[in-house]
Amino acid sequence: MSSIRRRTLTLILGLLFVGLLIMSVVNLHDSNHEIDEVYDAQLAQNARLLQGILRMPMASKEHAERYQAFNQALSLATPKVDGHPYESKIAFQVWNLQDVLLVHTASAPSFTSPPSKSGFSDVVDLKNHKWRAFVLDDTQYGLKIWVGERDDVRADLVDRIVRHTLVPNLIGSLILAAVIWLAIGWGLNPLANMAATLRARHSGSLEPLQLMPLPTELEPMQAALNRMLAQIQEVLARERRFIADAAHEMRTPLAVLRVHAQNLLEAGTEEERRDSLEYLIVGVDRASRLVNQLLTMARLEPQADAPPLQSIDLAATVRESLVQLTPWLLSKGLELSFDISDGAYQVKADAAAINIALNNLVTNAANFSPEHGVITVCLENGEGHFELSVEDQGPGIDEAEHDRLFERFYSRGNDQGAGLGLTIVQTIAARLGGRIRLENRPSGGLRATLEISHS
Repeated sequence: MSSIRRRTLTLILGLLFVGLLIMSVVNLHDSNHEIDEVYDAQLAQNARLLQGILRMPMASKEHAERYQAFNQALSLATPKVDGHPYESKIAFQVWNLQDVLLVHTASAPSFTSPPSKSGFSDVVDLKNHKWRAFVLDDTQYGLKIWVGERDDVRADLVDRIVRHTLVPNLIGSLILAAVIWLAIGWGLNPLANMAATLRARHSGSLEPLQLMPLPTELEPMQAALNRMLAQIQEVLARERRFIADAAHEMRTPLAVLRVHAQNLLEAGTEEERRDSLEYLIVGVDRASRLVNQLLTMARLEPQADAPPLQSIDLAATVRESLVQLTPWLLSKGLELSFDISDGAYQVKADAAAINIALNNLVTNAANFSPEHGVITVCLENGEGHFELSVEDQGPGIDEAEHDRLFERFYSRGNDQGAGLGLTIVQTIAARLGGRIRLENRPSGGLRATLEISHS
């Protein structure tokens, strides 16, 4: 893409030249019209002046002498010596009633007969010269006066006007283009300074830009760049946090796995080998759960490019998720109950996120439920939000530990847990505009309730 300076200059000069062309055409048309008006008025005035001279009272013999004197004077005209070059392009002729030519200039076009029509007209002579003429009929004195002017007189004047107008305009436009080029460059200096500052920054520098002073037009750009830098910092911080958490939490399971593997190698009997192998399988399962939970947490971290929430049927989503969990719960000797209040459960949410939250809540309930216990899932329409709750028949929790349960990697009473389940649910609740709350049931056990905003 071309530079902003070149694009702006091209647009400005294009508009300037188009405007100049339009004005020149209009001026040329107006100049032609005004020149025609002025020269036509002069032709008519010259004809009337000639009429006034020829009307002067004198004897017939004197009239003949006057006509002869006119012709002699006009024949002696030498424009190149003591006159003007245009004299040969201006002419007049006078006839009497008998169509006898009385007076004429040497440059006047030849007529086989005097013009019959009075007023203004255009005439082409034998030399293909175009004449603008005015004919005046003097019926009182029996005269027909013809005054003409060659068309190239006017054309020459128009040409001079065009040259004297367009040439300065063209030169001025070129000078103006150079000035505009420099002015645009000066105006774009802040942008060039911003680009130079960005190029000079270290590749790993994510500090916000603080360019002062900054034109108003560049303030949104600086703000957008600072937002992008902040988002990059946030992404990098999430990655570092994930790596640190993974490194911290995987160290112990891997060490335990190594111990079990070493015990398996050193086992002396078949029973010891079986016990070590079972411990090893349990350790692998725990490490797998930890990895899955860590990956889930990484996916649920707030992201600027997270997909928008979709309108879903919350009741149908919960049912589908529970259908997937039922075989696993039955294998653990637990029962599942699903209670739903009447009403519509349309909501803007993320079905996958709700499935993850419900899986974690049900898994936590299963881990703390007694054998043959019942896990109850309830879905209700609260005031301004839907409530999805999971109840177990376990021992419950102390009030003092409620807040700690949402801390990462804090696992209470479950050695096989990763301590991320409730943290994941809390992250999902925040994304859905709700919250997660825990409370002990009066009849025993714990109720975990996920609130999902209607909007």
